[in-house]
Amino acid sequence: MLKKYWVFIALPVLLLGLASMVKNPAQEWSVKKSDWNIGVALYSFNRFPFPATLEKAKTAGVKYVEGFDFHKLGSDFGDKTMNELVPSDASKVRKLLKQNGLKMKSMYVGKAQDKEGWEKAFELAKSLKIEYLVAEPKREHWDMVDKLAGEYKVKIALHQHSREAGSIYWHPDSVLSAIKNHPNFGACGDLGHWTRSGLDAVESLKKLEGHLISIHLKDLDASKQSAKDVMVGKGVIDFEGVVQELQRQRFDGEVYAECEHKMEDNLGDVTHAVKYFGNLTP
Repeated sequence: MLKKYWVFIALPVLLLGLASMVKNPAQEWSVKKSDWNIGVALYSFNRFPFPATLEKAKTAGVKYVEGFDFHKLGSDFGDKTMNELVPSDASKVRKLLKQNGLKMKSMYVGKAQDKEGWEKAFELAKSLKIEYLVAEPKREHWDMVDKLAGEYKVKIALHQHSREAGSIYWHPDSVLSAIKNHPNFGACGDLGHWTRSGLDAVESLKKLEGHLISIHLKDLDASKQSAKDVMVGKGVIDFEGVVQELQRQRFDGEVYAECEHKMEDNLGDVTHAVKYFGNLTP
């Protein structure tokens, strides 16, 4: 009788132990606040020379920065813009990044308007060891840009300016149309521009599942064309929903804080955005 009693007690314990050893796929992966690859889009500091923008990004506590090709780099670079750099300048850029403990994996391209311009952009990316270009290529350039991206092994993250700005990529459906049959295309989801176009940021992320390379992090005071950029977390974007969706997708790309207000003195708001998003966990 005593033996049967111990079997009765031990069996449920054994079953519970076995059950704990079986991983639940839905819970196996999770994002912790330290896991987000948070960076700063240097456009946030576009009033300042390149060395100063890196110092600001370092102060904000990030590891990554995203450059932009029309950035006026300052006197240290002979007042050139990013897309005017020569190989020796590129070496200086990489040195400055290393000194500040930063990586520049991406660059926004706004200057490329023809094949020559795109070839120049990819050459610059190669010299700077950039992994992907954030851009909005013309529809007639899709095949050419995709081919160059494959040759240079540098991806294209399609950016979405707002409908008001006239971007052909303002809606996720148009981004998916461009990605189709272009294996080197992905997406840079801009939470603010989606909201300005009247779209829901979380639903837009869902539509681009499997294609998101990076995210532009900003907030707006309303979901309409006339909306103004505000401190992240103080506007209308559902950031808890954004984080939950990115977790569901197992997103591991970069999230770049991009501040488009108080441009002469916005380091505090950029730092706040970095900390705010970094502390959001499902």
